[in-house]
Amino acid sequence: QVQLVESGGGLVQAGGSLRVSCAASGRTFSLYQMAWFRQAPGKDREFVAAITKSGGDTYYADSVKGRFTISRDNAKNTVFLQMNRLKPEDTAVYYCAGTLYIGSWSSRGTYDTWGQGTQVTVSS
Repeated sequence: QVQLVESGGGLVQAGGSLRVSCAASGRTFSLYQMAWFRQAPGKDREFVAAITKSGGDTYYADSVKGRFTISRDNAKNTVFLQMNRLKPEDTAVYYCAGTLYIGSWSSRGTYDTWGQGTQVTVSS
């Protein structure tokens, strides 16, 4: 099983951009379907984006479609989330998650491996 460590969070002004990364340990990263979720204070953890193990297919929440891009580099065991045109409502802790199995891309229960999260704060 891989272990996941997020990085790249920070404070950015509304309209700005930020890229968060998730580095995975282990040799089986290329077998994992990967996703990003986020959790704002007082709210449930919600789906943001997902990518298949090959990187050939991606899925997005409606709230981020057209602004965020998920990608991965299997040679570097890393998945990325490029966030553009950020809004204050994007403020949250961002978590990467992975699974070896196929399930509902947007469901938390599909994923069995989680990172510790990285804080993203968007000021107005």
